[in-house]
Amino acid sequence: MNTSYLSNIKKQFEYYKSLGEKTFHQLSIEEVKQEFVEDSNSISIIVKHIVGNMLSRWTNFLTEDGEKEWRHRDDEFKDIFQTKEELLDYWNKGWICLFDAITTLTEEDLERIIYIRNQGHTVTEAINRQLAHYSYHIGQIVFLGKLLKGKDWVSLSIPKGTSNTYNLEKFSKEKARRHFTDDL
Repeated sequence: MNTSYLSNIKKQFEYYKSLGEKTFHQLSIEEVKQEFVEDSNSISIIVKHIVGNMLSRWTNFLTEDGEKEWRHRDDEFKDIFQTKEELLDYWNKGWICLFDAITTLTEEDLERIIYIRNQGHTVTEAINRQLAHYSYHIGQIVFLGKLLKGKDWVSLSIPKGTSNTYNLEKFSKEKARRHFTDDL
């Protein structure tokens, strides 16, 4: 069962990574940097925060506290990106760190205790915490992208008005165990 958890969690992280990337591809650098109101977070600031969190949490994941001394969280809320390429390079740096940590895990690791700000978590709890954190922020990225593009937004899920067609296609297949991202 735990091996299933490890493969599932990897697919879940890959799914949220892809949602962010599909949003970035629809936007210009100006749109990525746009704040809707003063002191709100632009997409680029959210990316900087997510990656700062990833680098802190997943570097030496099993042996060091997830809140590293070298992390300067407040600086994550200052935009530094000049191009989408810079933003995407930074985005990928965080995901590489995450996936490198996850792919080394074994079933035996899942009940180990690790720490985030001196609070003990099982590895499973820490993974779930990070999945929830990243999906929360990636949802913000997608929502901001949708607001920025308006009617030109290309849906990342089931477009409005197509639920019946989508369900007909899904129910036309044999029942089988598969991950919901297998068809994406």
